[in-house]
Amino acid sequence: MENFAAPARPIVAAMIEQAAAAPSRAVAFQGAPGANSHVAALEAFPDGLPLPCFSFEDAIDAVKEGRADCAMIPIENSLHGRVADIHFLLPESGLTITGEHFLPIRYALMGTGALGAVRQAMSHPQALGQCHQWLKARGIVPVSYPDTAGAAAMVAEMADPTVAALAPPRAAALYGLDTLESDIADAAHNMTRFVVLAHAAPATTAPGPFMTTFTFEVKNVPAALYKALGGFATNGVNMTKLESY
Repeated sequence: MENFAAPARPIVAAMIEQAAAAPSRAVAFQGAPGANSHVAALEAFPDGLPLPCFSFEDAIDAVKEGRADCAMIPIENSLHGRVADIHFLLPESGLTITGEHFLPIRYALMGTGALGAVRQAMSHPQALGQCHQWLKARGIVPVSYPDTAGAAAMVAEMADPTVAALAPPRAAALYGLDTLESDIADAAHNMTRFVVLAHAAPATTAPGPFMTTFTFEVKNVPAALYKALGGFATNGVNMTKLESY
């Protein structure tokens, strides 16, 4: 918890205490309270208890250790692509993708001074990438931070009018910041896809079709991937996306 900026710690502590009392309802997410992952967890699990974790590894560990029933993890964004590190963490997690959630993304610029005084904007690299053109047009320098809402908490702690945070709108109220500009994104269709990770998928009797995600390795030989994909075509399986890394 000490990794979070000071303004976020009391909120984080209260949420951890609530989740610890009912881990079967806890939904782990990466970031400080108010982050997009927090919003996604609330939307997907209205009766859940969001559990803030500083890193993606911490959120996954919370599920593996039984402190949370599942984790809400962002995997890709319509503007900025793959969320870094997630595709490497998933195969090693030992967890199963049990669901997904799509969250429309809009940011607000928030700080302790006036909009004209802002010279830097702190946020997660994904958020900075999704708002790159907006920041560039205003001469605001992007500064990376581990998460969006955490950046808002840090800006509140710094109390420097030249530094603002690019974060979900609710973060401003949580950390006592002024909203300097709202509804920020480089494109109207800005959307992030989240996956729900848990120990096992619940049994379902719902009729198909179903979407399945899995990982596999091929030998380092010519046409290995081509040959692997041939099995999908032969069996009439449609693919919506392929990530090679």
